[in-house]
Amino acid sequence: MEDQKIVQLYWDRNEKAILETSAKYGVYCTSIAKNILGNTEDAKECVNDTYLSAWNSIPPHKPRMLSAFLGKIVRNLSLNRYRHNAAAKRGGGQLPLVLEELSDYLSAGAPVEQEMDHKELVAAINDFLDALSADKRNIFVCRYWYFDSLSDIGSRFGMTEKNVSVTLSRLRLKLHNYLSKRGFDL
Repeated sequence: MEDQKIVQLYWDRNEKAILETSAKYGVYCTSIAKNILGNTEDAKECVNDTYLSAWNSIPPHKPRMLSAFLGKIVRNLSLNRYRHNAAAKRGGGQLPLVLEELSDYLSAGAPVEQEMDHKELVAAINDFLDALSADKRNIFVCRYWYFDSLSDIGSRFGMTEKNVSVTLSRLRLKLHNYLSKRGFDL
C-alpha cells in the first residue's frame, strides 16, 4: 500500500493503518531498533511503541515521508530504551561501538549542542554529506543513523569489513576537518 493511503488510514482513525504500517515497515523499524539495542524482545517492544506513537501523532502531523517519520520515532524510542538498559547494566547492540568511534571527533567538554548553535552544526553536517559520493554518504548514514554493523554494511556495498572500517575512519576525519575549518570547536 502506498504511504499516502496508509497516512490517510491514520487520519481516518482506521486500525488497519497499524497493520499496513507493520506489513510495509516492520522489518525496517525492527532493524533500526535491533541495531541499537542488540536485543530482539526490546526491539519488538520499541517497534510496537512506534506504531502507538504514530497512531497518537497522526493526526495532527501528516508526514511527507512515512519511512523517515517512523524511522525517527523508532530510533528515538530505541535510544531511550538503550539508556534505560545501560543504567540497569544491560545493553548490547551497535550503539556503544558507534559512540566510541565518534568520541575522538567530538568535544570532551560540554555537549556539542551547548557549545554551538545546533542548527548550524546540523546544516554543516548535511552540507558535508551532500558533498560525498552516494556510496560514501550511504555508508556513513547506515553506520551513524541506522547503527548497522560493519559486516552488514560490507555485505550491502560489496566491501570487506576492514574496508568499511577504513572508509568510515576516513569519513570521520574528513568530517572533523570540515567542521573545524568552519569554526566549530571540536
